[in-house]
Amino acid sequence: MFNGIIFNKGIVNKIKKSTRGVNIFIKSNLKVNKKDLGVSICCDGVCLTMVSLKNKLMEFYLLKETMNRSKFKNISLGDKINLELPLKYGQKISGHLCQGHVDCTSKVNRIIKKGKSRIYDFTIDKKNLSYLIPKASILLNGVSLTISKVTKKGFQVWLIPHSLKLTNLSDLKKGQIVNVEIDILSKYIKKHYGKK
Repeated sequence: MFNGIIFNKGIVNKIKKSTRGVNIFIKSNLKVNKKDLGVSICCDGVCLTMVSLKNKLMEFYLLKETMNRSKFKNISLGDKINLELPLKYGQKISGHLCQGHVDCTSKVNRIIKKGKSRIYDFTIDKKNLSYLIPKASILLNGVSLTISKVTKKGFQVWLIPHSLKLTNLSDLKKGQIVNVEIDILSKYIKKHYGKK
């Protein structure tokens, strides 16, 4: 379980592809050691298991399902990745409860500058659009954000300078893709009441 508050980023240093999946290697100053092998780490919103660690280079294995559902199907060397360690019992939750289970991807439709802040306008598929409501939480590339507006084809979020500085969302350009995790509460409520 995570809370979507990002203090660390990493760089994709190496990619190994096979018929079963992909191993990615991320270089980072995240505070982990070999005793942490097997720990879940949120990488751009995807909960991945660290399978090896050497010289600050963390290795993760991605199944085809993860590749197909996330933006990692287009992963490249040099990509910046938002990183978050799992929550510890009693830890302050500054964002919202996140599972690291990506529901879909979303495309940047436009970026509007508002002083030092920015409004990001995204498009999303109709199936997941129905889960969104204004002021609800949403996880984009592992960053906990608030939906400021739901549009006909997607949604908007505001990013303040602090969030832009600490995350890879500041590098986004029109047409680029982000990982999306819908607020789990929205999914549970819709499932329970069968709302369409």
